[in-house]
Amino acid sequence: METSLHVPASREELTELRAGDYVYITGTIYTARDAAHKRLYESLTQGEDIPISLDGTFLYYLGPTPAREGRVIGSAGPTTSSRMDKYTPLLLRKGLAGMIGKGKRSEEVRRTIVEQQAVYFAAVGGAGALLSKCITSAEVVAYEDLGTEAIRKLTVERLPVIVIIDSQGNNLYESAVQGYLAKHSGDN
Repeated sequence: METSLHVPASREELTELRAGDYVYITGTIYTARDAAHKRLYESLTQGEDIPISLDGTFLYYLGPTPAREGRVIGSAGPTTSSRMDKYTPLLLRKGLAGMIGKGKRSEEVRRTIVEQQAVYFAAVGGAGALLSKCITSAEVVAYEDLGTEAIRKLTVERLPVIVIIDSQGNNLYESAVQGYLAKHSGDN
């Protein structure tokens, strides 16, 4: 299925998405990679305020390259999501609704996605230059000292992603393999 999603999105909208759906995201999302996740996590576990609201927020696991002249951002391809897994359950419990990255997630992250009715999306790795064309504005809003890993507020227009883990816990990486094996089990 192909659908458009305006973010922030309601949990009801997110529960309608299924693993394998093609989604075009429009609205406001934030970037955060390893170092930013670590700071967010440490602040939350120490009872401190964090610089962005996680309520209904989508985080894109992205560390962009410098913007070329006339562009708002450089290459904007996703980074490996599993590097954020140790921080993700807490962020989900604090309101994070969606994550965009690439690669597999831990079982604990999958369980917390279901518990919190969130969604994990994949963006196409290696297509960062094309993905950057969907970003109409970008500004550093926190942790500027982290350079490319600073948290940025992005405005996106029809950012193409695929639902990998839906709010019911269905995982495209697993179901695609199972479907392939079932279809080709007699090919030997």
